[in-house]
Amino acid sequence: MEILTKYFPDLTDQQMDQFGRLGALYEEWNAQINVISRKDIEQLYERHVLHSLAIAKVIQFNPQTTVLDVGTGGGFPGIPLAILFPETSFMLIDSIGKKIKVVNEVASALGLTNVTAEHIRVEEVKQKFDFVVSRAVTAFPRFVSMVQTKVASQSKNDLPNGILYLKGGDFDEEIEPFRKQIEVYELQSFFQEEFFETKRLIHMSIKNK
Repeated sequence: MEILTKYFPDLTDQQMDQFGRLGALYEEWNAQINVISRKDIEQLYERHVLHSLAIAKVIQFNPQTTVLDVGTGGGFPGIPLAILFPETSFMLIDSIGKKIKVVNEVASALGLTNVTAEHIRVEEVKQKFDFVVSRAVTAFPRFVSMVQTKVASQSKNDLPNGILYLKGGDFDEEIEPFRKQIEVYELQSFFQEEFFETKRLIHMSIKNK
């Protein structure tokens, strides 16, 4: 937990309580349904929670913002963001049903009324959202083609509507076709830990009619 308060010192008591309970909840569920690698569960707050919250270093979602988390797995980045932004609505989806079961159980245990989770493919989602977020579920060009029609046209935040994509390693080739539409943020400029040295956040604005 210290790693969260180091970078997010203004958490409310409720947020502190909710973040504090994440560790035990994921350990309990991970023992039944493996949604996080055994190695990573010990580094949950750094590699999953803080990594997810990197998005909050580039945007503070305004109230009534809507966010779709595609390929959420066990609930990342959606669950940490939902704790941090209680007035933002999050829809978390994954094509693997047992992962969505974990997401629903964790959200329910924490009393997150701003989260819905569904076992569904992104192609089947009918609604449009202000932002689509994800943690590297596929190559970036394929992700763009999967989700670009899911972005709402009317922006209500400082950052234009679009994609917020967390990715590690060398992906310059992947993003080359989108250079004029994207902003790339180095996570090591936000967080000092070694884990973040090769991690980035891509924001791609999408204008739909």
